[in-house]
Amino acid sequence: MSETEVRSISAPEGVDGERLDSAVARMLGFSRTTVAEMAENGAISINGREVNKSHRVSAGDLIEVVISTVVRVPLEVIATDVPELEIIYEDSDLLIIDKPMGVAAHPSVGWTGPTIVGVLASRGVALSTSGPAERQGIVHRLDVGTTGLMVVAKSENAYSSLKEQFRAREVSKIYHAVVQGHPDPSRGTIDAPINRHPREEFKFAVVADGKPSITHYETVEGFPGATLVEIELETGRTHQIRVHFAALRHPLVGDLMYGADPTLASRLGLTRQWLHAVRLNFTHPASGESVTFTSKYPDDLEAALGLLRVAGTPKR
Repeated sequence: MSETEVRSISAPEGVDGERLDSAVARMLGFSRTTVAEMAENGAISINGREVNKSHRVSAGDLIEVVISTVVRVPLEVIATDVPELEIIYEDSDLLIIDKPMGVAAHPSVGWTGPTIVGVLASRGVALSTSGPAERQGIVHRLDVGTTGLMVVAKSENAYSSLKEQFRAREVSKIYHAVVQGHPDPSRGTIDAPINRHPREEFKFAVVADGKPSITHYETVEGFPGATLVEIELETGRTHQIRVHFAALRHPLVGDLMYGADPTLASRLGLTRQWLHAVRLNFTHPASGESVTFTSKYPDDLEAALGLLRVAGTPKR
């Protein structure tokens, strides 16, 4: 586990009006890239509130920086193609991919499988050079076991614009999930803070001191013992949908990490959680137009739905 220290700094007059990444880099002796990444990961707050790298600092602000003592080692991008990964739209600024199961967004410690960055490298796609080398072009992520739509930046302008749109919650991300049981009410909002699980590595949980996390949902279709729901994320925390529905005692079908019934998953032929990013809407960084993309359910999720529908069909 990483050891951390928290440094509290009162912003001096000399940095009044300066961007956060520039000001903190000068005060602590870090590179601007390092500070920008720390801000992106929620490690920097001003007067008790998380801020992004472009936030303007005011003299007298209380800046708190959580610093990890573990030295970050750059991760290798391995160029490996995954034919199932489909590019459904591409221009000079960005591309939209339909991510299959079993592919991570980018290399990470402990992950040895294929990544989006590696697949695109194998296909000769040049991505934005902003961000850490192994995450270039990646502006948001889906879990390895989650399928569906992702936008990836090719130009520097697209990377900056899309990151800001995600930060400002101007991107509409719609998911479909099948959860165990029947949420009551059938339509609602889950507003519960999320952070790392206090005891189990790699898991997240609803905790009192977590980051604000908001999920909106509504029922699409009901089955015996399960419900298909449509979900819109207002925030984008790691594992947010999975954690929020598990906290309601309606874990995603197939999500064994968060308490789903393994017997039901087996009966439906699922080896992962039933979760798919079906629709993505944002403002195109170059044209300024609103663009929307959609994705169909992959075969394993469609097959599981079929079995649930058969189980719910009245016998004649």
